[in-house]
Amino acid sequence: MARREGATAAWDRARAAARELGERTGPSAPRRVPLAEALGATLAADLPALVGIPDCDTSAMDGYAVCGPGPWRVTGRVLAGAAPTADALAPGTAVEIATGAPVPPGTTSVLPYEHAREEGGGAVSGETEPDRHVRRAGEDTRPGDVVLKQGAPVTPAVLGLAASLGHDALRVRRPVLAVLVTGDEVVRTGVPGPGRVRDAIGPMLPGLADWAGARAEPPVFLGDVREGLADALRSAAGSGPDAVAVCGASSKGPADHLRSALGDLGAETVVDGVACRPGHPQLLARLPDGPAVVGLPGNPGAALVAAVTLLAPLLSALAGRPDPAAAAPGRAELSAPVRPHPVDTRLVAVRLTGSAAEPVGHDRPGSLRSPAAADGYAVIPPGWSGPLAEIVRLPR
Repeated sequence: MARREGATAAWDRARAAARELGERTGPSAPRRVPLAEALGATLAADLPALVGIPDCDTSAMDGYAVCGPGPWRVTGRVLAGAAPTADALAPGTAVEIATGAPVPPGTTSVLPYEHAREEGGGAVSGETEPDRHVRRAGEDTRPGDVVLKQGAPVTPAVLGLAASLGHDALRVRRPVLAVLVTGDEVVRTGVPGPGRVRDAIGPMLPGLADWAGARAEPPVFLGDVREGLADALRSAAGSGPDAVAVCGASSKGPADHLRSALGDLGAETVVDGVACRPGHPQLLARLPDGPAVVGLPGNPGAALVAAVTLLAPLLSALAGRPDPAAAAPGRAELSAPVRPHPVDTRLVAVRLTGSAAEPVGHDRPGSLRSPAAADGYAVIPPGWSGPLAEIVRLPR
């Protein structure tokens, strides 16, 4: 097993190492996908405008497109969806017009209905200003303009923008995460019996992967067998994912076989344990000419801390986007005392209110109760005296 020997990694160094590994091995291969499949991915190319917004001179209000000073004799009507006309308005004339409809050449402004007065004989009058309520072609976006740079997350607004600019598909990156859930005690549905536990990590990982710009595949469930884990890692790597998350088996107990399985496969270990509470027994490795492997503790609360520490930085780097856990605010003042650990960094679940962070309580490695009610973790290093603390965000 190709392995760098060393002590348990400091929490901040472990996060940096995960990001560095993702940048070194990534980014993931780009794909062109329909708009309906692009949400949550990352743009792999700049997004240009294929059409101007608006594509012709249009009305910004319901009312009258007028030419010159009034009063104006109304000569027709133009509705949204009509083709632009070459017939110009003559001075002193107007057409009734709908919002978004193309204004005729010669239009000097649009007089909204609420500002118009009927003068009889099919004429209207009112106060106008030059170019008022007229949207000129390309005033928002011109054809060929780059509206978003590569690396931007594809949000619902980005999909709407892309469609409005004439795109039916986008070139994106979305790393694929294979998921292996280990443990003879794990059950997938219903109320677990004595000595059994429900899988809580498998349902958590798809949303976390989406948050980091990746896509999690359906989990594969394994027992506590070393040979089975090595075979599953080999099979997962062969299916071409960008990363593999192994849930459980990352500690050093008699049923924890991840290290030995990685050794069988000749993996390089990058991080072997992190000096944090919870989440100490986490692991980061890379298979030879293959994907990165993140070992998450079997306790779900500890697994979420490990996912924020190693998995989110890795996946976001593979996606070519910033680590979402590092979003603002960078620091906040804790509203209640927190005791630091003598040697490890504590990750304390907090709710954010303005510039303050309120500890949620119920911090237990085996429970997701505290992070489920939290906006992020306050980072409490050894020797911390407060009240300001670094904040890492959680997906919401």
